[in-house]
Amino acid sequence: MDQLIVQKYGGTSVGDIDRIKNVAKRVVRTKENGDNVVVVVSAMGDTTDVLVEMAYAISEDPHKREMDMLLSTGEQISIALLAMAIQSLGHEVISLTGAQCGIQTSSRHSKAKIDAIHTDRLEKELSAGKIVIVAGFQGVNKDMDITTLGRGGSDTTAVALAAALHADKCQIFTDVDGVYTADPRIVPAARKIEKISYDEVLELAALGAQVLHPRAVEMAGKYHVSLEVRSSFNNNSGTIIGEVSELEKVLIRGISLDENIAKISVLEVPDKPGIAFKLFSFLAGADIHVDMIVQNVNRNNVNDITFTVALDELQNAVKIAQQFAFEVGAEKVEFDRGVAKLSVVGTGVVANAEVASKFFEALYEIGVNIQMISTSEIKISCIIDTSSGKDAMKHIHEKFNM
Repeated sequence: MDQLIVQKYGGTSVGDIDRIKNVAKRVVRTKENGDNVVVVVSAMGDTTDVLVEMAYAISEDPHKREMDMLLSTGEQISIALLAMAIQSLGHEVISLTGAQCGIQTSSRHSKAKIDAIHTDRLEKELSAGKIVIVAGFQGVNKDMDITTLGRGGSDTTAVALAAALHADKCQIFTDVDGVYTADPRIVPAARKIEKISYDEVLELAALGAQVLHPRAVEMAGKYHVSLEVRSSFNNNSGTIIGEVSELEKVLIRGISLDENIAKISVLEVPDKPGIAFKLFSFLAGADIHVDMIVQNVNRNNVNDITFTVALDELQNAVKIAQQFAFEVGAEKVEFDRGVAKLSVVGTGVVANAEVASKFFEALYEIGVNIQMISTSEIKISCIIDTSSGKDAMKHIHEKFNM
């Protein structure tokens, strides 16, 4: 019986006509090997950024529904061109938008979630022997309005389709050979990881590694989708993402550095029950994701509450924090854009006390001050100055002999 393979190609992989032709050849080779293929593509290169710039040249506050209408066109250009390239190679192919292939989403424009995938159209086209190309990053809500899925939307589309179609494999093609122990652009000695668990790669993705989006990894683990990260520019083997039981256990699997964060502190908050709930419920109501949180207990029944958010949510988060401070009588709100989150991830992090000791020793050796610390079963993260981030990453990679 033929395998069903879902392949996703990012914006870099389809960045120009030559690259689209290269992707077409790769897809055709998969089809000629006897497999059924569903292909998910992102917008070409910096198309989305150009569309965003155009929108803000028209309006300082473009309506989110119309932004979704606009941004969804980037992927539609990619799928049509790729379909034409595959047709020129003599294969039956059809391109489908998110709506046409049955991706039903919530109604939250720019940050929609996939509610269901109706696979009738997809199965019909696959049964006819066609290669199916799907626009990533988009779907349609109950009112038939186009929606977009937010950052990492094309990764999420690919994994969701693989789960809905019970695909044998989901391959994520990008501009690197797989998942590395650290960003090879920062740490030249970083090595490619052959196998990694869903939990470990989810932590790395959530902590700033940019190969896969956390939503896609979380979905893959939930539905046991077999994932492989590979380069679209060569035929090298990639990184297999699977169950923990299949993998050797190591102390440290990878290191990540997230410079796309900011730190906010609300100073001298009254020490009363429900105060923290009020702050973070305000932030949640604005759909602002809060990462690390520290509450310092001070004298005179007041506390300092410090937390981190994504850099692009800083402005809204500060406004909410200032309103909260005014309402509860806190002294003031401070924020800092010049911070980064440095993390080590691995199944052996908590089980081995040596990991934390070596991690903090490495930072001490190069004079890096730690502002916040967070741990989980498989990670240690700290907030440090952005200026120290890359050097710290290199030194820790060397310290753990990765």
